[in-house]
Amino acid sequence: MTIKFKNRSFFTFLTLFFSFSTLSLSVSDHFDGDYSPNNNNNNNNMPSKSGGQWVLLQSSIGISAMHMQVLNNDKVIIFDRTDMGPSNLSLPIDKCRKEGDVGQLDCTAHSVLYDIASNTFRPLLLQTDTWCSSGAVLSDGTLVQTGGYNVGDRVIRLFTPCNDEGCDWVELSKNLWDRRWYASNQILPDNRIIVVGGRRVFTYEFYPKIDSLSSSLYLRFLIETRDPGEENNLYPFLHLLPDGNLFIFANRRSILFDYINNKLVKEFPVIPGNDKRNYPSTGSSILLPVKLSAGSDGNGTAALPDAEVMVCGGAPAGAFIKSDKESVYVEASRTCGRLKVTDKYPVWSMEFMPMPRVMSDMLLLPSGDVIIINGASNGTAGWEDAEEPDRRFVVLNPSKIPRMYHSSAVVLPDGRILVGGSNPHRRYNFTAYPYPTDLSLEAFHPHYLDPENAYMRPSILSLESIDRTVSYNEVFAVTFELSSYSPSGEISVSLMTPSFTTHSFAMNQRLVVLNVVSVSQLSVYAYKVVVNGPPTATVAPPGYYMMFVVHAGIPSHAVWVKVTWN
Repeated sequence: MTIKFKNRSFFTFLTLFFSFSTLSLSVSDHFDGDYSPNNNNNNNNMPSKSGGQWVLLQSSIGISAMHMQVLNNDKVIIFDRTDMGPSNLSLPIDKCRKEGDVGQLDCTAHSVLYDIASNTFRPLLLQTDTWCSSGAVLSDGTLVQTGGYNVGDRVIRLFTPCNDEGCDWVELSKNLWDRRWYASNQILPDNRIIVVGGRRVFTYEFYPKIDSLSSSLYLRFLIETRDPGEENNLYPFLHLLPDGNLFIFANRRSILFDYINNKLVKEFPVIPGNDKRNYPSTGSSILLPVKLSAGSDGNGTAALPDAEVMVCGGAPAGAFIKSDKESVYVEASRTCGRLKVTDKYPVWSMEFMPMPRVMSDMLLLPSGDVIIINGASNGTAGWEDAEEPDRRFVVLNPSKIPRMYHSSAVVLPDGRILVGGSNPHRRYNFTAYPYPTDLSLEAFHPHYLDPENAYMRPSILSLESIDRTVSYNEVFAVTFELSSYSPSGEISVSLMTPSFTTHSFAMNQRLVVLNVVSVSQLSVYAYKVVVNGPPTATVAPPGYYMMFVVHAGIPSHAVWVKVTWN
């Protein structure tokens, strides 16, 4: 099934298939009418929509991909936890570590750097445990990874991209204020990172630390949303809104928070229903594409765009206790909710998914679509706490590999979705039935990468901006080519932040659709689109973005651009 959201209404496209694992939720406005592979719509502007294709990239990378982050040099850093015993990948001969409190020597890797172009990887050295940690990327491209477990729960780790074999993890001597296990991170407009929550931690703090603060800051909302015995408020969903405030969702509640003044701005309505949405009743959340326009607020500056948040999946109250204590796997949530948080009086719009989902990853695609991938139909997050990995969604084709607890997924610059991980056990277990630990890496090719859509796919030729930098409010041009003689649909330009994905939440995920000033033809196949850069750092925080040109719903291969101040 595909659910298309258009004009604030819900449209459902049905097919005859009910045996697939991937659900696509379209939030784009590329098409004028409903579409399914079985109708007779002969609109020539419409790309072919298939179920997509799965490609196995590596049968084993030696570790299970619990955490992933795409870097601006077309590499992906992937890491696991370190306290589950030796991995299946050795470190270089001169590198070993001692495992935390146990003190056992471990000469195996628990992190790898994956090269997208060559489909190769190399081991990296982690000194302390990164289990259930969080991360965000600074404007210079450095990944800041925070927290974990045991002696790693307050550690700050940095990984700066390089194009040789020399870069590796660096662990800082200065720690976080509080232990951060199951916390969430968000990059901010001033290039700081806010770190929120954690197990039995009801505070937030910043990286780098603020000199005027001698401790973390208490956030009452976090303790108010904690369910006794289940929690259901871990890995809170964070979204930076265009006005600069922070949207925080935990359990079933959400707030607008002024993190600068440590002030609650407003509380939003509780999401309808009894389903819990955060770990261990793990749903997922995204900020829907932020669409910019040429409008003005009357003061000579661009008007702030609307912002809408979507939350999907989760589990009913008590599901974790039933699965963990009684081995009873309650059906997961079937609902998705959307909240236009910039409305004066926002109200949740609810819709049923065709299948229940828990522990699924929800990602923005460069086409403007939203894809829900991985997860299970029953149970909750946790060891041995779920069953029936989803394989029965229609439209998009299934992977043959169940992706359960501790799996992850990220969008690559070429539009593929990189998927890895799955370890619903306390240690590596390769003989467990029916869901053994999985060390493989695969890619899902959405319909827009189908060969029959190649003639509609743009190819970026150049960016008319110095050193591929884009300044706020800058007017710049992108030249691209099409193999067809003329565009057959809408042309748009989007900026996408690469997300830090773990535990069903793609932190810092953002898709900004720029305002198009003009489109002109330069030659038979070449075109130029002129666009306005993002208006403010609250709309698009400074840093590296994947820039896509999208034609009739078909995205180009991205080029990396850096959004920065003048």
